[in-house]
Amino acid sequence: MKKNLNQKLIDLIEYYNLINSNLLLSNTPQKRNLNNIVAASYKGTKFQKLEKLKKNIQLIKNCQLKKSATNLVFGDGNIDAKIMIVGEGPGAQEDAKGIPFVGRAGQLLDKMLESIQLNRTKVYISNVVNYRPPSNRRPTEMEIARYLPFLKSHIEIINPKILILLGSTALNTLIGNNEVISKARGKWIQKDVGSIRPWTIASFHPAFLLRQPDQKKMAWIDLKMVRDKLKSLRI
Repeated sequence: MKKNLNQKLIDLIEYYNLINSNLLLSNTPQKRNLNNIVAASYKGTKFQKLEKLKKNIQLIKNCQLKKSATNLVFGDGNIDAKIMIVGEGPGAQEDAKGIPFVGRAGQLLDKMLESIQLNRTKVYISNVVNYRPPSNRRPTEMEIARYLPFLKSHIEIINPKILILLGSTALNTLIGNNEVISKARGKWIQKDVGSIRPWTIASFHPAFLLRQPDQKKMAWIDLKMVRDKLKSLRI
């Protein structure tokens, strides 16, 4: 029994170290939900909440991604946008500039948005992980788990009406590992993220479309679905 309690305590300490959450002890009983413990700590205006989130990500310890990266890549666009886009992780150009989607894939994303009369003044963009994985590899499951509480808080703070997940990493992180991007794309679901419930759709990542340009026709179908949803929601 004592061994089990000690192990639970160790697991809890490791979790708090993992998310680098600053907790205040009080005599008042509190309900603690590990999935939402990060989001619950942010107060103030939307800008202030984002700055606090950004600072907490910068304070993450024992992260190999952070050690090998040049810059934190947090977000870009309009923080009051009703559309949020989540990709996988920064590439070399993004790492150098500290801005998501500024390389070749980002240029394609800009063209895709323009095709439905959108741009970065009308959307907000981030990634599953905020530091570049070496050699642009996919983030590991441990890395994804480390950044997931921060990603959920990021989405909850932006509070989009529409959430667009680009690629399998974003899809699997927020929807589930059983989903395959080729079958899950182009379908609307309402997904709970903390206290919000945005309309969520997955599509191919622009980097994939650069490698497989024949799939752009499927991405165009998804874009038109976003355009139609914007009209139906009167955004």
